[in-house]
Amino acid sequence: MKEKFGYRNDLAVPKIVKVVINVGTGKFRDNEKAIEDIRKSLASVAGQQPVFTLAKQSIANFKTRKGMKVGMKVTLRGKRMYDFLGRLIDFALPRSRDFRGLDEKIIDQSGNLAIGIKEHIIFPEISHEEVKTIFGFEVCVATNAKNRGEGTELFRLMGFPIKK
Repeated sequence: MKEKFGYRNDLAVPKIVKVVINVGTGKFRDNEKAIEDIRKSLASVAGQQPVFTLAKQSIANFKTRKGMKVGMKVTLRGKRMYDFLGRLIDFALPRSRDFRGLDEKIIDQSGNLAIGIKEHIIFPEISHEEVKTIFGFEVCVATNAKNRGEGTELFRLMGFPIKK
């Protein structure tokens, strides 16, 4: 990558900064047991405990009030981040239904990647027998790349199955 983009310094080469996993718990709002199951499943997938996200403002159409718990998130950095990415690339994505690779459009102009996963049971840590609620979540991979081209090349070299 250093030769392709003409970087003079090794530290100028883009790298992955953090991974954020988001889950919305809107449809399970009244079911405390389902929210606890989601919290445990997310903790086992991410390797650390999630933090509840609160509504910033009241929205009548969504039946939310300011300060309500509307989701969970986990921010991964360092070794846990690379462990999660390894499991995502090698095990989870190939196990997802009708998977033919990631589209280049999911990489934004800043070189960050956002993947929506419809079923959390594609991860090997989750046993299908114990799951009572199936939920989807979003994985955002933040980089310090300057543009989409650098980000795309970084993800290809990391092993993400991006379609050409």
